[in-house]
Amino acid sequence: MTNTTTLTALVADLGGTNTRVALTDGAKVRTDTIKRFRNAEHPDLLSVLRAYMAEQTVVPDAACVAMAGPVRDGVGELTNLSWTVDRASVAEATGAGTVAVLNDLQAQGHALDLLTSDVLQTILPGQAAGDHAARLVIGVGTGMNAAAVYRLGDRTLVPPSEAGHVSLPAQNADELRLLDWIARKHGTPGFEDVLSGRGFERVYEWLCDEAGVDAPLDAGGIMQAVNEGSNQIAEDAARVFIRMMGRAAGNLALVHLPFGGIYLIGGVARHFAPHLLRLGFQDAFYDKGRFSDFMEQFPVHLVDDDYAALTGSAAHLSELMG
Repeated sequence: MTNTTTLTALVADLGGTNTRVALTDGAKVRTDTIKRFRNAEHPDLLSVLRAYMAEQTVVPDAACVAMAGPVRDGVGELTNLSWTVDRASVAEATGAGTVAVLNDLQAQGHALDLLTSDVLQTILPGQAAGDHAARLVIGVGTGMNAAAVYRLGDRTLVPPSEAGHVSLPAQNADELRLLDWIARKHGTPGFEDVLSGRGFERVYEWLCDEAGVDAPLDAGGIMQAVNEGSNQIAEDAARVFIRMMGRAAGNLALVHLPFGGIYLIGGVARHFAPHLLRLGFQDAFYDKGRFSDFMEQFPVHLVDDDYAALTGSAAHLSELMG
């Protein structure tokens, strides 16, 4: 059995645009070792890890990569970049004897027990639950995904998921027109086709089409207009987006029953945080017919921690080798 208090691990958070890499002491990420790499400047993750290790003086005991894409049997493919990751290549690049490859939402789930109150914002209070109640992480950023989190004795279980590609539901005529518009332009609409940075741009573009207006903006420009209150179509796009987020979170809550709480993560989710309650997240989350009162049990929090996936990777390795 490895003494996890002296475990030195390499952890990496691999997204579609950037990769963050760091070293750990046990389950604690050494923030002074965090380095960010632009993926466009490297041909693959192996190149990133070699560049990082060239600056280090220690060989890690273990390594964990959290990546934005599906993982099966230790092999993963990024959803928004043509990189493949496997345990053998990570071991080769780092020298680590133990290697894990996780979906990034799995890593976020492993981080929940280590999050501090200063990085949590409560959106809906819900009701208190036992220590072993299920929890749910929902990520909204470059893409969208969700992962349930279970505590089994002294172990954390976070099954992988690709919830962002579930077919997008509609509950009224406006939403049906949105789905038809997405289907014509982008193929079968899934959650991620609305609940992501590019999804927000699509909602705005659809509303411009409906209004006969030619006013192209990227996601940052739309959000700036919402914050300034300078563009009614941007405001309407944010309302559609937030109601869809509430609806998706409510649907996933009924599937997984996360009485221990729902945790919203990701850069896009953070940008929307000031507007969630104002533009209808709560109403959409609770809108479940005769189960509306039931929905009030689930706490909803927003996580504001860029390094949570690194923390979760470190926590997973500590449990794995403990």
